[in-house]
Amino acid sequence: MSSTQKDQHGARSQRSQEADKPHRRKREKTYSCDECGKDFAVKAKLKQHQVIHTGERPFSCDLCGKSFSRKGHLKEHQLIHSGVKAYTCDQCGRAFTHSSHLQSHLVTHSGIKAYSCDICGKTFSQRGSRNIHLRIHTRHDVYSCDECGKDFAVKAKLKQHQVIHTGERPFSCDLCGKSFSRNRSLKQHQLIHSGVKAYTCDQCGRAFNRSSHLQRHLVTHSGIKAYSCDECGKEFTGNASLKQHQVIHTGERPFSCDLCGKSFSRNRSLKRHQLIHSGVKAYSCDQCGKAFTQSSNLQRHLVTHSGIKAYSCDICGKTFSHRGSRNVHLRIHTRHDVYSCEQCGKQFITHAELQRHMFNHTEGRPYKCDLCEKTFKSPHYLRQHQQIHTRKRLYKCSYCEVCICIVILSF
Repeated sequence: MSSTQKDQHGARSQRSQEADKPHRRKREKTYSCDECGKDFAVKAKLKQHQVIHTGERPFSCDLCGKSFSRKGHLKEHQLIHSGVKAYTCDQCGRAFTHSSHLQSHLVTHSGIKAYSCDICGKTFSQRGSRNIHLRIHTRHDVYSCDECGKDFAVKAKLKQHQVIHTGERPFSCDLCGKSFSRNRSLKQHQLIHSGVKAYTCDQCGRAFNRSSHLQRHLVTHSGIKAYSCDECGKEFTGNASLKQHQVIHTGERPFSCDLCGKSFSRNRSLKRHQLIHSGVKAYSCDQCGKAFTQSSNLQRHLVTHSGIKAYSCDICGKTFSHRGSRNVHLRIHTRHDVYSCEQCGKQFITHAELQRHMFNHTEGRPYKCDLCEKTFKSPHYLRQHQQIHTRKRLYKCSYCEVCICIVILSF
């Protein structure tokens, strides 16, 4: 190597060493927070951190006024107002505005709950959920309701809870008018109208529009009945089913129909009953055209077309397509729960048949037709008569093929 080449090589080595010196000094230097002592390698990160101590939130949303300590957080927040949810879950179709939210959500499908509470043993799928839960035990930053004293680890949860006491329901469904205290509850309700059932049972194929409904359904396959009735000992897979059953013993029927006064023990039963008054029969049989107000009634009716009579009477051998019909028939042989008329002694298998018969012994005819003023002894005969004044037409939807029964009054 010539002296000139040696000089050039030496100069390059010196420049390389000089270039390395400030780089090494920069990495070694740290920036410390005067408030808490936390160290940062970059001064900009220290400045971002210090906002926590000052409480300053200089970045505000023009749409809702919410403020943030960092510009990046503001930009993330603004995605909520845009409505853009670019990150979709492949398993249930739920969409998110942020990739991080999708990643957090995916853990719920795995069933893995890797984070547990050291105090009570409760497990969580996410560290953040576990940390929030821990506040309940440490009593650190616990938010209490002034009305009932219930404690919450997060202030937002307290605000959600307080709506229970005010009775306020600011979120309404545009399709049916039902109102809710939480926006999340409204969104869950709207899935009913959309018809989307993203949660399917692997064992029987039944689909649900909420994950919680699927989880509750899965218990039925386990065969475990951990909830028992103190009155009769009957066992149930869920606490909700037990509570529904217990109303039988109390006889309480708090849900009443505004049109006919009939009362029910469950709100769901009342809603099902009200379909009768609406006249809407959206479920039509493809084989005979008979329409029903409920899908379950149509399914039960379809069995009659199959010709299958799987339920037989052990005493006389008569067969039935439905278990309920067979059980009602059995009363004839056992004479158990046979209802007798006190006026004429005639016997009936069901109490409803006896009630209908009793109208024959009344002298008055209190039920009048609004259209022709003809009077009847019972509401049953009035309803039969009113069919004369109506013309029922079934219209099939070209999109979903659901049949709608339209009742047109004739005068």
